[in-house]
Amino acid sequence: MLNITVKDLYSLEHTIARDLLEGLTYPWEALEKIKEYVIELGAKLSTDEYEHPQEDVWISKKAKVCPSAYISGPCIIEEGAEIRHCAFIRGGGIVGKNCVVGNSTELKNVILFDNVQVPHYNYVGDSILGYMSHMGAGAITSNVRSDKKLVKIKYENKIIETGIKKVGAFLGDYAEIGCNSVLCPGSIIGKETIIYPLSRVRGVVPSQSIYKSENNIVRIIPE
Repeated sequence: MLNITVKDLYSLEHTIARDLLEGLTYPWEALEKIKEYVIELGAKLSTDEYEHPQEDVWISKKAKVCPSAYISGPCIIEEGAEIRHCAFIRGGGIVGKNCVVGNSTELKNVILFDNVQVPHYNYVGDSILGYMSHMGAGAITSNVRSDKKLVKIKYENKIIETGIKKVGAFLGDYAEIGCNSVLCPGSIIGKETIIYPLSRVRGVVPSQSIYKSENNIVRIIPE
């Protein structure tokens, strides 16, 4: 069992994108549907709860957005979210309840489940971050291969074709990514897994694991 399906990685009650994700098998199948979904959903949001400051952008009246942040649609920012100084949100995205998008963090074509934190100098592109997941300062997702070929998901001796050129990372619920780590295209981080700082991650890291290096991944033993 690869543990790389939507069902394996995410608790869908913690995202406004539930209707998009629950009909899919693998999370990368959502990437090319995010923009359209945001536009359709945004048009249905309550004007009592959301502001609509520009085309295809909906911001909860209970969200906190710094004046220096740049936001372009299609995008939905939910209640309790905090968009900090010089954050850059472009090209499609959902920022869930109580999320933190920090100083100089860039988002592009993403779904952030509720309570996700990308608080310091992060780049998150073509990715889905599960409930309560966190990216340390400087951690980024790489979403395009150096040779510009279509991204493949690699796990042990198995290869799954995504058929997509731009694929970032998929973080399961409660995943923790250490500072200045790079998640290579198509990386999948299981639920409750910890990635050491300064890591270069490629492929699938099982749930409830500690990633110290490519050849040193240990399982977390419950107390």
